[in-house]
Amino acid sequence: MKKRLDFNTVQPDAYKAMDALDEYVSHSAIEQSHQEFIRIRASQINGCAYCVDMHSRDAKKAGVPEQKIYLVSAWKEAGDIFTEEERLLFKMTEEITLIHQHGLSDASYENAITVFGEEKTAQIIMAIITINAWNRIGVGTEMKPPRRAS
Repeated sequence: MKKRLDFNTVQPDAYKAMDALDEYVSHSAIEQSHQEFIRIRASQINGCAYCVDMHSRDAKKAGVPEQKIYLVSAWKEAGDIFTEEERLLFKMTEEITLIHQHGLSDASYENAITVFGEEKTAQIIMAIITINAWNRIGVGTEMKPPRRAS
């Protein structure tokens, strides 16, 4: 199959709107490492190799220990490697990304409000929504990560 369209070229206004959502998330109260955890986990679930690659590299640049990056897909089995906040972020990311199953549960929502407060919980939900939209662009246009030597 030939290369699929480049959204930035074909729909630049839509791409700018997505960039604006990214800007919103990047200036939110969510720590950079937590933003990358959300992006990596949603991208794993959605099968977006391009985004998994990019955000794993971004997490490393942000100072996230490699062990944590490697264990994102197995966060439930990783014992105490991740903090309570990080585990809650993964749970929220999974429930919102897999919204067809049951969506964000009452228990997760209430825990998020207790741990993060309303404003940050809303920002986290927007971060999850944003990466899910990017994943759909990446998967829908068959974006692939570049091959690297290391």
